[in-house]
Amino acid sequence: MQSLPPVPPADWIDNRDALDQWLQAVPHNAALGLDTEFMRRNTFYPQLALLQLGFAERYALVDPLAFSIGDALRPLLGDGDAVTVMHSASEDLEALSSMLPGGPRQLFDTQIAAAFVGMGLGISYRALVAELVGVELDKGETRSDWLQRPLTESQRSYATLDVVYLKPVHEQLSERLKQRGREAWHAEDCERLKQRACFREGDPQPQRSFRGAAEWTPVQRARLRRILLWRDQTARSQDRPRPWLLEDALAMNLAQQPPSSAADLEQRSRGQRALRSPQRAELLQLLVPAISEEEIADTAAIPMMPQGAAKQALGVMKQKVDALAIELDLPPGLLCPRKALEEYVVTAEWPDFLEGWRRDVLHAPLSALLPA
Repeated sequence: MQSLPPVPPADWIDNRDALDQWLQAVPHNAALGLDTEFMRRNTFYPQLALLQLGFAERYALVDPLAFSIGDALRPLLGDGDAVTVMHSASEDLEALSSMLPGGPRQLFDTQIAAAFVGMGLGISYRALVAELVGVELDKGETRSDWLQRPLTESQRSYATLDVVYLKPVHEQLSERLKQRGREAWHAEDCERLKQRACFREGDPQPQRSFRGAAEWTPVQRARLRRILLWRDQTARSQDRPRPWLLEDALAMNLAQQPPSSAADLEQRSRGQRALRSPQRAELLQLLVPAISEEEIADTAAIPMMPQGAAKQALGVMKQKVDALAIELDLPPGLLCPRKALEEYVVTAEWPDFLEGWRRDVLHAPLSALLPA
């Protein structure tokens, strides 16, 4: 492992003219390294604190607290032919989603690419750089306060190094993807990641994640959905974490046993940091109307944990997925996450996550294993 070389200089950009000038030197079809630093301690949305760019040994640290950067980025990244190279881009894309609503037009995620070329699922950027470039990165500023100004020299160095090695990592992974014929699969998963990270409307069926409510009555499940939709909408409008309004356990409790009065709700919801009197009154009014048949019909079922024949079929399906993963030299979790397999064996409905290239590989062998 080679020692860490000197950190190359990076331009500090805190105005639109300087950013435009820096981007003008980037060809329209370039592979541009991009990373972000953001904070998410007491907000619903991540607070973008820094944007790092790298191209042709030129680096920039862009201050999004000083000016709006979206209009400058969109022509090249959102609408143009440039490839945006990022590592584990999900949260970064979410932090950028107000400025790049659809995300980069062409995304190359190095973590996803590494999984497709046999380097394991969820490899860190630090491990990837060590493996492909032979450089050990310092992670001393991981928990730093990126909203402070001015940034320390240590913060600037750390942020710069996060894009310095994206170029050689991208080049090596691109070649390995090509050799394995996995370029299209990688592009499809990057597009899926982009759509998921940039979707800002919320899940219309949030109750499906609450496995503990799978055997509730239809009325209770519909009421849980009503509560969760309200929580999501209110958390977004207040820019506060969902649990600050309602912890999951409290949401489930209220769905099963609605409060009998304002005093009852206040007693049961003490300790919820963002549930003030106006929000508590809203929630109480939300729970007053009876659950209609239409609302029950609109509430998707919650997949149960596999039992009996379904549990046996799940074990056989998992063995099949593992065998296919070995044959394709892919991590089993990349090919077919266990949660998707559990959903399929219980509902017999092909999961959305397994569409695309996964359907081509998995549908025929797995559908034959469904319990009668």
